[in-house]
Formats: sequence, structure tokens, C-alpha cells
Amino acid sequence: MNTPSAADSILPNAARLDELIEAATADCYDENEQVNGFFTMIDDNLALPFKTQILGVEASVVTIVMDDDGAIKAVCERDGELQRIALTDLPLPSPLPAGTEWIAAYRRWVEGSWSDEEEDEDIDE
Repeated sequence: MNTPSAADSILPNAARLDELIEAATADCYDENEQVNGFFTMIDDNLALPFKTQILGVEASVVTIVMDDDGAIKAVCERDGELQRIALTDLPLPSPLPAGTEWIAAYRRWVEGSWSDEEEDEDIDE
């Protein structure tokens, strides 16, 4: 029997998330391009579908989309019904599916709690 390890439910540390943010936003000129960078990384790396609990009910995350407002959303399905949930609000399951670190990096970027070393260097000059 294949049981999940503790490492399967742990997200990367802040330094690793900052590296992922840098990778997703490299060569981006504005916020729209940065969101597109995250969407591409999440779309390329997140193992779909996966099941999660939403308001105490199991649902499947079947795809990731970008809304017209530029927000990345998870499309969740239950009993044939679809609902979009902001990726920043999506409860993550345990064990975590492969690629979840990109969701964590996106959330960190949205919150503005990451360290942009290049910006920090510009401030010091």
C-alpha cells in the first residue's frame, strides 16, 4: 500500500517560493504578464484532476483557468456541476498533488509577501 509521507503535505519554504515567483515572473513587464507567467507554470506543472474538500464536501479540481478579470481560478466539479473558485481561496488537500508549490508561490505573490532581490538592490543604490 502506498501511503503518503509527511513530505507530501508540506509546501516549500519562503526562499523556495521566492525562487518560483522569480521563475514565473522573469522578463515580465507588468502585472498582467506576471499573472500569465503564473498561469503557465501552474497549467504546466499542476497534476489534475485532484480531489479536495470545499465547504465540507468533496469536489474535483478539473482544470485551471484565467478569468476576464485576470484572476487565476480552479474549476471544481461535483455531480456534474462546475464552480470556479479563486486559486487564492482553494483549500488544498493532503497529500498535496504534484505542482502545488506553484499555487503556494502564486498566493505568496498575490499577498505581496515575497522578497524581490532585484528591487531590494535598486533601493539600496
